[in-house]
Amino acid sequence: MAHTQLATYLNDHLAGSVAALELMEQLEAAHAGTPLARCIAGVREDVQADRQELEALMGRLQVAQSRIRKATAWVTEKLTALKLRLDDPAGGALRVLEALDVLSLGIEGKASLWRALRATAAATPELQGMDYDELVKRAADQRGRLEVERLEAAKQALRAADS
Repeated sequence: MAHTQLATYLNDHLAGSVAALELMEQLEAAHAGTPLARCIAGVREDVQADRQELEALMGRLQVAQSRIRKATAWVTEKLTALKLRLDDPAGGALRVLEALDVLSLGIEGKASLWRALRATAAATPELQGMDYDELVKRAADQRGRLEVERLEAAKQALRAADS
């Protein structure tokens, strides 16, 4: 595939999914048995399915997966987790809020990926054949489910201390 920029763009988003899935696994484990963990588990399954869609597209386009980008994403997630622990050593609502912020931004980025590919597909036959509308809709659904938990965490983390 001669589209170097497309390959870079797809690999960047694939790397983002690596970081997101790692962060979701940590959140799910830290809050096992709670509504938050159940929400994260459902979103994680959807993100894994979206990642498979992206990997299938990359395979069809003969875009090699960048090990360097995946490794960088893994390291980035570890640094993010460290930052979250420093901000909220007790693992409370602030850590959850910030983690959900990161995940929400990632899902917005994924929706942007699908929209960009949908816009490009009209002039790029190799990108045709995917249901970009459904993928954008699925990202919006994921974002909406996380938003409920994110706002709950915000209420807990950001409320004024009782005097």
